[in-house]
Amino acid sequence: MTLARPVLPPVPLHRRRWGILVGMLVVAAVVAYLAFSGIGNALVYYLTPSELLARGSAEIGKTERLGGLVKAGSIIGPATDLTFVLTDGTHEITVHSTVAPTRSFREGIGAVVEGELAANGVFEASQVIVKHDENYVAPSAGAIPSHVPPGT
Repeated sequence: MTLARPVLPPVPLHRRRWGILVGMLVVAAVVAYLAFSGIGNALVYYLTPSELLARGSAEIGKTERLGGLVKAGSIIGPATDLTFVLTDGTHEITVHSTVAPTRSFREGIGAVVEGELAANGVFEASQVIVKHDENYVAPSAGAIPSHVPPGT
């Protein structure tokens, strides 16, 4: 008795192509899932002043993130007792913070604050995050970088 391997018919070419295609799709799906599932943890969601005001009194005392532009002429007080206005161009909300923002905080820039809306309509911020432009432009020769205060 001879133990010979049974001879299997060759797999047709079109079946091999479908198998390769299905395998590639599975790999692509796994890579896409891994890439996009990590992005969700890095995103920071925030409400605009218009959105926060539209929600009304239901938002009082709830921890939220509020984002907008720092209104020109609205910054009052020292860094550890700061009051300013965030606007989205339509509505404005006064923000009070006892936490000093970064040195790049100034009028006309984007900011995101985290805290609670008080019953008096003032947003009490526990954190101030300054948004910056993702396009870096080096200062020209001899110019003072924008983050350095004048007279320093």
